[in-house]
Amino acid sequence: MDPLLLVEWWWIAPVAAGGVAAGGIGMRRRSMKSGRRLAVDAARHDLRQAQQLATERRMAARLARAEYARVSAERSARRATPEQVAGAKRMLREKENDAKAAAADVRAKQVRLSAARAALPAASAPRPLERLQAEHEAITARWMRYETDASLQIAYPAMTDVKQPATAAYLRAAGAAVDARRAAGGKVTTPAEFAAYRDAVADLERAFEAAEHAARVQAGEVAPAPTWQDAAQDMISRSAEAFDRAAGAAASAFAAWNDRKQRPDKR
Repeated sequence: MDPLLLVEWWWIAPVAAGGVAAGGIGMRRRSMKSGRRLAVDAARHDLRQAQQLATERRMAARLARAEYARVSAERSARRATPEQVAGAKRMLREKENDAKAAAADVRAKQVRLSAARAALPAASAPRPLERLQAEHEAITARWMRYETDASLQIAYPAMTDVKQPATAAYLRAAGAAVDARRAAGGKVTTPAEFAAYRDAVADLERAFEAAEHAARVQAGEVAPAPTWQDAAQDMISRSAEAFDRAAGAAASAFAAWNDRKQRPDKR
């Protein structure tokens, strides 16, 4: 090919590549504006925050480990008290537990990101924000049944009694979800706003389930969940029963052995 021709047309390839890149960026921006990738972007935002927190907590655990080693060495040199060593050890254990929890949260956020990618809606499907708003409205509709149905009000009065702790917790969660929905309902919803609204709706659903369960317990339909005191007492009772059975079996075996020993030998 003529070298002059190459010089004259050198700009085609970069411009073409730039056009492809610009087209890709434009498609991504349109996708972000339409909200199709909102759940994915929010999950990625959560993962970045979880990774940052995990890094901070790993560093805090390393510092606590170094501090424990220092105090232990000071104790060996009789310049630190046993209480100081015990305190440094407790702090190390706490920081290590925080680091483990943060690492587990990172893994959970990675799973959420994978799930959001797999559930990326088609062009004609409802957007993630629309689906989330529908979930919010469905929970509210379930609550409104207890507000508007006279038979349900009579059967489950706790569901509309704001003095009940579970009901009050639901109402607080409902207010938080409304605020988060208002913040996420602008023309351009950020991943952080979507994530806050998503978490608020999840909290609302858990609060509703707890309030409904408490109302059914008060109505006598279901048994209350055992408290840790009940579980501990049940364990103690079972242990006592097992000990009594073991003691009874041992006493019976000893009596039988003693009876055989005292019985004259018949030849």
